[in-house]
Amino acid sequence: MIKRITHVGVAVRNMGISRELFSKLLGNNFPHTEKVEEQKATIAFYPIGEGSIELIESTESATGGSSIAKFIEKRGEGIHHICLEVDNIAQEIMRLKSLGFQFVDDKPSPGGDGCLVAFLHPKSTNGVLIELSQKIESQNAGKV
Repeated sequence: MIKRITHVGVAVRNMGISRELFSKLLGNNFPHTEKVEEQKATIAFYPIGEGSIELIESTESATGGSSIAKFIEKRGEGIHHICLEVDNIAQEIMRLKSLGFQFVDDKPSPGGDGCLVAFLHPKSTNGVLIELSQKIESQNAGKV
């Protein structure tokens, strides 16, 4: 089940410059920042109410396999994705596939902020990249 919008991801070329800009804009000089090896990215989260804005900078070139670098080469900096929190990412992937949605990858992978993530292909969502996200600890909830 989809629970809520957790964040809007923004692809940026330079995290330092972008952090300075968004820190001024949002009045927050201390975003949660981390490197996500599996996504070949550095991310910074700016909490706003119950959600956040996530800045995403590639740690690899487009030829190095970075989807963020490819996105920026093709479209420039800007909104990259909308993230939806789900209760059970595996079940949600199966449900959405059964309804004809396509995924970038068939299995969830580790993402930022202690979550498993999976991306729906923009071809099946009117050109919008949708990220499904599940807190890793919630995946084990209820298991003995």
